[in-house]
Amino acid sequence: MSVKMRKLENPALSTLTAVSPLDGRYAGHTSALRAIVSEFGLIRYRVLIETQWLLALAAEPRVLGLEPFSPAAGARVSAIAEEFDLCAAQRVKDIERETNHDVKAVEYFLREAIADDKELSAAVPFIHFACTSEDINNLAYSLMLRDARDQVLLPELRRIIETLQESAHALAGCSMLSRTHGQTATPTTLGKEIANVVVRLERQLSGWEAVALRGKLNGAVGNYNAHVVAYPQVEWPALAERLVTDLGLEFNSHTTQIEPHDCIAEFCDALSRVNTILIDLCRDIWTYISLGYFRQRKLDNEVGSSTMPHKVNPIDFENAEGNLGLANALLEHLARKLPLSRLQRDLTDSTVLRNVGSAVAYCQIAARSLQRGLGKLEAVESRLSADLDSAWEVLAEPIQTVMRAHGIADSYEQLKQLTRGNVIDRETLQHFIKDLAIPDSAKTQLLQLSPAGYIGLAATLAKDV
Repeated sequence: MSVKMRKLENPALSTLTAVSPLDGRYAGHTSALRAIVSEFGLIRYRVLIETQWLLALAAEPRVLGLEPFSPAAGARVSAIAEEFDLCAAQRVKDIERETNHDVKAVEYFLREAIADDKELSAAVPFIHFACTSEDINNLAYSLMLRDARDQVLLPELRRIIETLQESAHALAGCSMLSRTHGQTATPTTLGKEIANVVVRLERQLSGWEAVALRGKLNGAVGNYNAHVVAYPQVEWPALAERLVTDLGLEFNSHTTQIEPHDCIAEFCDALSRVNTILIDLCRDIWTYISLGYFRQRKLDNEVGSSTMPHKVNPIDFENAEGNLGLANALLEHLARKLPLSRLQRDLTDSTVLRNVGSAVAYCQIAARSLQRGLGKLEAVESRLSADLDSAWEVLAEPIQTVMRAHGIADSYEQLKQLTRGNVIDRETLQHFIKDLAIPDSAKTQLLQLSPAGYIGLAATLAKDV
């Protein structure tokens, strides 16, 4: 007998019915991005660009037939973008249902918005003047990515770095057994391992922050063809460059119909490198928790397992790793796909570009989870000490190095025969040291060594970040 569920009518959209977890389960983490990378955000940026272009044309004396705007008229045009809200965005979408063209819908919306103003109604023919849709869209997406980075994700990632810096300093002298290839290895400190991540993140985050997002405003195939026919006396490249740079973007002077999206590829590649470092961090922290080097502060209201009451799972690091992987899958596709366009233009970039917000949103979810997980960690010094005390074989490295310094040619081979694959304790090593043909001062130095104290400059390096 088969079991079937009753088919439901399409329910209203909510965080429970959203198809994507970005707007469902994780809506609380992505809310800061809604005004930027949503459909509303895209339309809002388009309106901003169209109004700024109209204002620039009105301020250009060689554009005959369009009188300069009075202060009141200019303020009203600016206010269309500044006061743009959900009702206005819905009106654009209503128009789009008729036009079946999203950018043209913005143009018609702007016509409606100024139609009742005697001065501005004369400017209606100059809305979207000589523009192709990509003139508006490329600028909108560059602004979207810049604001998502600078206003939302960059501050979140900087908070993670600050948290890691604090941990690196606090745990600078907390000795820890390393595990190269998963095997016991030269000791380090917890703080130094965290400091390594801080340095990597700072370098890559600075690179991502420095990626210049570009824009163009040069017509159907990038040559100002229609512009020049209408007004040959206007210096169109200079006018376009002023508008693009006033928006806070870098001007791209040579394009086809589309801005080639190389800057978005740079943006995505740089962000994916940041994410890869964070994935590496999540996996290491997960392993340290598994080894008992860290414990997680428990929250009494949380459940670790539906059947095993004792568990306090590293779910924040697992959640972060999973979402960083999703982010990188999107970022890598965006970086590989967007710079490719057949001849002067094809439309394959259009639907792909609409997912840039999803890539950033997965990063945001991951950053929130990681920060939450880092805030729960406590070092378990007794476990760290026990591991170190059971791994005296790691002192084979300094012993053979001191032997080399005193001219013993087969020092490595002697320590290899003594320690490789063998269980070594303190007494075994001290007996070996006492029989060495080296000065007594060197023997004394080696006899005073312990795994916990053999950390080189780790504590200093950890405090340096």
